[in-house]
Amino acid sequence: MSKNISITDINGSFTLHNGVKMPYLGLGTYQSNNDQEVVDAVKTALNVGYRHIDTASVYKNEEGVGQGIRESDVDRKDIFVTSKVWNADQGYDATLKAFEESLNRLGLDYLDLYLIHWPVTGKYKETWKALEYLYSQKKIRAIGVSNFLKHHLEDILADCVVVPMVNQMEFHPQLVQQELIDFCNKNTIQYESWSPFMQGKLFSLDICNDLAKKYGKSVAQIIIRYNLQKGIVAIPKSVHAKRIKTNTEIFDFELSQEDIDYLNSLENGQRTGPDPDNFDF
Repeated sequence: MSKNISITDINGSFTLHNGVKMPYLGLGTYQSNNDQEVVDAVKTALNVGYRHIDTASVYKNEEGVGQGIRESDVDRKDIFVTSKVWNADQGYDATLKAFEESLNRLGLDYLDLYLIHWPVTGKYKETWKALEYLYSQKKIRAIGVSNFLKHHLEDILADCVVVPMVNQMEFHPQLVQQELIDFCNKNTIQYESWSPFMQGKLFSLDICNDLAKKYGKSVAQIIIRYNLQKGIVAIPKSVHAKRIKTNTEIFDFELSQEDIDYLNSLENGQRTGPDPDNFDF
């Protein structure tokens, strides 16, 4: 691992290459309804100590996320808010417009992180230039990508002005992609996971249940801790208050290196989401 990892408590963060601190535990809001469901999830998360909320224009819940932030007792400046530009909005001018629309839906003056959601062929480089512009205008504190494989990143790195600060990828013990993690670490790109529980499939794996028994923790807690110890930002999604809270109860134990290695060894290339090299949306 190319960086020193310090995991302390729910207020902890990893530092991006521009010095911005990104809380290493956040709330994902994919498939959270744009009504009281997502408002309550965001408020619950913030009230139990989360300071990182992840959404995207395609989730169609930015209004509810923004409402949850406003109704919480936490100052906006203390919350790390991420959104993403959707595929249909890629390209330079369209991205600038999509960004303003996301800000308006969220009811915010700036974003902490804005990501290109998928590497749309022929468009993502122009989209990246738009993100660089928004970053230069201080509308976004950090910019990055999502679902970018090594060759996509190399394409961006070939002529970018700003190196992406984050790459948000599907990540779990059956899709570790250690070479990609190593490439990101080498290029100071923070790795972040989506679908850390394989959309629930991990809960039925014997190895995960064995580790849960060994450490006296839930499978979800084992997997979130695994993310953090690998230096990966985790944004588990939940709309259930109890689960949102228990997902934070991961700071009173540490996985052994042997158990991390064992989880890594479960890699079999299995995706729960689309392949970044083969998607048509």
